[in-house]
Amino acid sequence: MRFSVFTASTPQWTPAEAARELAAQGWDGVEWRVTDQADAAEPGFWAGNRATWPLNGLEESLPEIDRITRAAGLDYSGIGAYVPSSAREDVERVLAATATLRAGRVRVTMPKLGTAPYPELFEKTRDDLAWVAQRATAHGVTALVELHHGTIAASASSALRLVDGLDPARVAVIHDVGNLIYEGHEDHRAAFEMLGPYLAHVHVKNVAWQVVGKRPDGSTAWAADWAPLREGQADIGAYLRTLREVGYDGWLTVEDFSTALPLAERTRDNLAYLRTLAGDRTAS
Repeated sequence: MRFSVFTASTPQWTPAEAARELAAQGWDGVEWRVTDQADAAEPGFWAGNRATWPLNGLEESLPEIDRITRAAGLDYSGIGAYVPSSAREDVERVLAATATLRAGRVRVTMPKLGTAPYPELFEKTRDDLAWVAQRATAHGVTALVELHHGTIAASASSALRLVDGLDPARVAVIHDVGNLIYEGHEDHRAAFEMLGPYLAHVHVKNVAWQVVGKRPDGSTAWAADWAPLREGQADIGAYLRTLREVGYDGWLTVEDFSTALPLAERTRDNLAYLRTLAGDRTAS
């Protein structure tokens, strides 16, 4: 397995700083965040993130993205775009950008639940993904559907319904162990076996549920929040073992949104932890 970081989780670093620091720590690659974001007084994961490339003007940024990535000696685990699968003009742009960068794969986002009746969302998204598959073929890249709570692809089985029958070399799935703590958890082995060739990429983060008070009826209220890899509810060690047992040997991309440790210490410790779990003799 190879290890990378999604730069949504490195908001304090500029792209050059992120590439330099991750390479120095020993990461194999980087997954660049691409989206037009709001400004913020302080860098944050979702707004003011300094390690994000804007979608607006992306084409002009491609030489700089590639220069920074390659100069650091990093590979691309993929491109973490936030373009909805229904936004065909922008999907075309990120597919083309991924091909230009030789990054291999790019995420397209799924619609949120509640924006229309589920059957309508499903049928429309199936049509969109069929079109995406055609365009991904033309560009020689893979579009990825991420398992994400609050969307129509929260679980492996729901994602498989969306992509089943499409070419897995052109439309495939990101399995995300942290998102599944929020919603969509299924037995990991069953999920990996179910996805089969559609399991193309893996995101790693962790989450913990906490009691936050009482509901108006007196019952206990719970809420989930991001947690360090070692401390959340997902058993990351068992997760990696199962991935190995089903033959997965691709990218593990970390997107750690916890803040208990400073950023550089957090990324360094995450790599050491994952290497230890994966049985990597270079782990420190």
